[in-house]
Amino acid sequence: MSKILAGYVNQIMCQPAWKSGIFNKWDKMFIKNDTITLRCAEPEDAGQIFLWENDRDIWRVSGTHVPYTRFQIEQFLLGNNDLLSNKQLRLMIDLTENGLSIGCIDIFDYDAINQRAGLGILIDKAFRQQGYAKAALALCIEYLFKDVMLHQVYCSIDETNLESQQLFVGQGFVLCGRKKEWIRSKDGFLDELEFQLIRKD
Repeated sequence: MSKILAGYVNQIMCQPAWKSGIFNKWDKMFIKNDTITLRCAEPEDAGQIFLWENDRDIWRVSGTHVPYTRFQIEQFLLGNNDLLSNKQLRLMIDLTENGLSIGCIDIFDYDAINQRAGLGILIDKAFRQQGYAKAALALCIEYLFKDVMLHQVYCSIDETNLESQQLFVGQGFVLCGRKKEWIRSKDGFLDELEFQLIRKD
């Protein structure tokens, strides 16, 4: 599983909708625009996340080495998907027009003192190259800077993943470092590139 909000905001926004007492079961969204809705992943999302997490084509990108069980994913969603307590949060990416889940964003290594967090994004294969990753990432960054009040966000991308590099650079991320021969692949060791986006006040 990929590796703040004030306590009140965290309790309301990051609990399942039925527990918060504020949103009804048809209206779980809390970050959205006309195209994309971002919402906290819930136990009923476990089936879709199970398929994504066990797609071996993306294991090198996600840093996964062994399969996850559905039970493991359900337990994560029930108890660990909490930015305040566990320093990580998984947001589902839904299409606003029909609620279809097409991907997810991981916010991880949240550091309240230094006001920073890491970001990762996954879009289902059927919905790539349609601008959804760009829209979702922009929406998430706006949320983290304006509502969570982070100072910066960052990401790590292997040197061969040009699409992800272009995605994050397109949102203003700047290359700030390179870890030499950091990731082992079937073709040898790859460098990992570090990117930062610092909020402009």
